[in-house]
Amino acid sequence: MQVLQVQIAVDADPAEVGRARRWTRTRLRGCGYDVDEPLAETLVLVVSELVTNAVVHTGCPAVLRLLFPFDPAGGGGPVRVEVADASDCPPLPRVAPGEATDGRGLELVENLCDRWGWYPDGSGKRVWCEIEGEAPAGPDAAVPNAAVRNPAAPDGVLPNPTASNGVVSSSVVSNSAVPVCDQQVLVG
Repeated sequence: MQVLQVQIAVDADPAEVGRARRWTRTRLRGCGYDVDEPLAETLVLVVSELVTNAVVHTGCPAVLRLLFPFDPAGGGGPVRVEVADASDCPPLPRVAPGEATDGRGLELVENLCDRWGWYPDGSGKRVWCEIEGEAPAGPDAAVPNAAVRNPAAPDGVLPNPTASNGVVSSSVVSNSAVPVCDQQVLVG
């Protein structure tokens, strides 16, 4: 199975949470997901919680990454959300008092996702979660317009000239070629 990976840099500013939600909806729509369906709404909520944790509790910029399953033969797998930041402090779930308006983010993530966790990543950490769900239907639904398959290319994928930044690779994201602000990769 192949995985389409998209990522965006998020500044250490609480206003970036709204931008991350809008970006997530756009990427979901681009991968053929109905943004009004429960899976998409759950993914947007989880992104909001994890990005909030990264920018509010660490004060560091972060990188939001979404990984969408792509299986040309049908089927699929979980959608994965990852948020990497420069803080080495582990995420600690809290128990929020009755009327508190914060302190429930990781509890929501734990209850809404099939799996979640974190691991050290360089000098910081990466918090991740996975949500199982139905892949979008249709022949082109799982591969957004930025990924164009080309069997003649050495890695099987060529940049699509209509993509916002034209970066598509079959294995790794090259941060030196394009800023991390919006990258798309078809891995597998």
